[in-house]
Amino acid sequence: MAPFVVTVADLLHRPGAHRREQVSGPLDGRGVIGNSVPRDCEVMVDALLEWVCDGILATGTAVAPWRGECRRCLAPVGGELVVEFRELFEQSPREGESYPLRGDHIDLAPLAREAVLCALPLAPLCADDCAGLCPTCGIDLNNGACTCADTPVDPRWAVLDLLRSDLGPS
Repeated sequence: MAPFVVTVADLLHRPGAHRREQVSGPLDGRGVIGNSVPRDCEVMVDALLEWVCDGILATGTAVAPWRGECRRCLAPVGGELVVEFRELFEQSPREGESYPLRGDHIDLAPLAREAVLCALPLAPLCADDCAGLCPTCGIDLNNGACTCADTPVDPRWAVLDLLRSDLGPS
């Protein structure tokens, strides 16, 4: 049985029946905009499973490591996501609203995947004060200044540059 598939036979049709379940395993290495959960890393799910009306309510957290690149200097960055969820598993799931309850099993992998992917940072930084890369030579400005002359200003923006000089230092 897959690591995120859980048997819930003891909870079915027993109002108020509940159980804590902890599972872990790798998720497929999907990501968004260069950030992802590495394939070889464990994702942990801690869920309270409870029979409600016609399904199983799963409430808990998913914990997953992530890796990506700094949006300014392209240095490797990473961290750990802790994501809370509260989702319903039903015999006849509604598209986008609940997950399938298949016989006496539920699969927590799609729930964990969706929760983690939605929580991945879209534009991570290696540090809040990251200086980024020089747009001319590409040197990492966090390691020191470059020797490039000031970047030429696009003539279409020259009027705004004059306005900035009229306003003085900011």
